[in-house]
Amino acid sequence: MRYAAIDVGSNAIRLLIADINQDGKEVTYKKNTFIRVPLRLGDDAFLDKKISERKADELVKTMTAFKLLMEVYNVSDYMACATSAMREATNGDEVTKRIKEEGNLDLQIVEGQTEANIIYSTHIAEELDFNKNYLYIDVGGGSTELSIFTKGNVEVSRSFPIGTVRMLDNADTPETWEEMNKWIKANTRIYKNLVGIGTGGNINKLFRLSGEKEGKALSIAKLNEMYQHLSSFSLKERIGVLKLNPDRADVIIPASEIYLTVMKWASVKQIYVPRVGMADGIIQVLIDKNLKS
Repeated sequence: MRYAAIDVGSNAIRLLIADINQDGKEVTYKKNTFIRVPLRLGDDAFLDKKISERKADELVKTMTAFKLLMEVYNVSDYMACATSAMREATNGDEVTKRIKEEGNLDLQIVEGQTEANIIYSTHIAEELDFNKNYLYIDVGGGSTELSIFTKGNVEVSRSFPIGTVRMLDNADTPETWEEMNKWIKANTRIYKNLVGIGTGGNINKLFRLSGEKEGKALSIAKLNEMYQHLSSFSLKERIGVLKLNPDRADVIIPASEIYLTVMKWASVKQIYVPRVGMADGIIQVLIDKNLKS
């Protein structure tokens, strides 16, 4: 059995096809195929407040191709979610209708809180120390989702319109940063030794570049050191010398700034990077849904 997850983000569109294995009551999955298309819808949504005709056409083509791939892979169930860029685009609903009509695929635009719920449905906190408290930080192109876990349960969660593409487009505001600062201070001050969990493509890349062993935490000092190192290169050098993909080479800088700022405000000294994201959360949502049915 195979499930598919489509994550229509502000920076890229992702398709994850996963093989589902059931052993008694335990259901696990293994990643089969992963495709990422750097469409960057956020440039349109955050600056013009609508998806341009050109990008809408590209999105429809991408989603149609994903639908065909799902048929080839005999996918039995799928879920497609659009986040920050499509949330803010005034023509988001119009574009989803086109995708349904031309690509025969259902795409739902999810709110920030729903996005956060999907991301932490991966049950990551359950795999970590039950006695520790965690701040879950997911940084995307258009938004940052923050959740506090204690004893494996979500205590409080919030989505903020601060993201990498939004920052590159100078579409973030000082007021939003101040709001996030206040929320972090108000909700983390009662916890001592709060540990970070970081998800998103940029923190995954930063972790790989760090050379740390899988399962080890990344210290805020090491993350800051890497940020300073990456910032010392021009965008062209990050692509040519450091061999970063063009659509990663620019966003990795604001992503580092968001993670470092959140960790500093929350007094988080280390962060675990479990290499999961929105698409993994969608697969888990599908597993949970089909287990109940």
